[in-house]
Amino acid sequence: MIKVKDLRKSFDDLEVLKGVNTEFIKGKTNLIIGQSGSGKTVLLKCLLGLFTPDSGTIEYNDRAYHDLSKDEKRELSKQMGMVFQGGALFDSMTVEENVMFPLKMLTKMSKQDMKSRVEEVLNRVNLIDTNDKFPSEISGGMQKRVSIARAIVNKPTFLFCDEPNSGLDPRTASVIDNLIQEITYEYDITTVINTHDMNSVFEIGENILYLEDGVNAWQGNKDNIYKTDNKKVTDFVYASNLFQKVRIAQKEGL
Repeated sequence: MIKVKDLRKSFDDLEVLKGVNTEFIKGKTNLIIGQSGSGKTVLLKCLLGLFTPDSGTIEYNDRAYHDLSKDEKRELSKQMGMVFQGGALFDSMTVEENVMFPLKMLTKMSKQDMKSRVEEVLNRVNLIDTNDKFPSEISGGMQKRVSIARAIVNKPTFLFCDEPNSGLDPRTASVIDNLIQEITYEYDITTVINTHDMNSVFEIGENILYLEDGVNAWQGNKDNIYKTDNKKVTDFVYASNLFQKVRIAQKEGL
């Protein structure tokens, strides 16, 4: 679990996070949604340790980040897996080499054990016989699965995903959503997903944080987001055709 308490972050005179208070639950898919400029990306980078908050605390399994020593922070970073928006695969490396990269950087595993672990996670994300292919030789959806395999190869405690469905067609995006949710359950990890995809919200939104202007304006799940009377939330999501269909179905008792 990750607990965020009164988190604030400014850049020069611009205050982006204005006292965020929330929890990201272990074993569930936690989504961060909100308009551009709401603070989603800044919050995610604070959670990753890429930005240092001006004030407030972030606790990882009840341990405050600012209380950790340098060595403890380094160990915590090893427990984090990251799926980047664009995949961020190394074009000059094969699929196997891309997935193996964190193991080479962060562990002292033997080459044989690394290859075995890579094979295990590639099988888990349904990528067979792709080890020797380069990213340019596989589809966008397959590249995202390679990125997920790389993020979980080191058996993380925390998994962060930044717009994992960006650039994917709806069917492939749904496959990626379900894969991330399945992995969250199987590894019993704390997964945090920064997304603008409303299909993801209604499909895997078990714990949803809605940010607006740097504060958490609403928190709930996929089952009650369409029932909320919070106008800020409904104004944000009502533009989604999927949201409108859900609203109509609920009113008609379907």
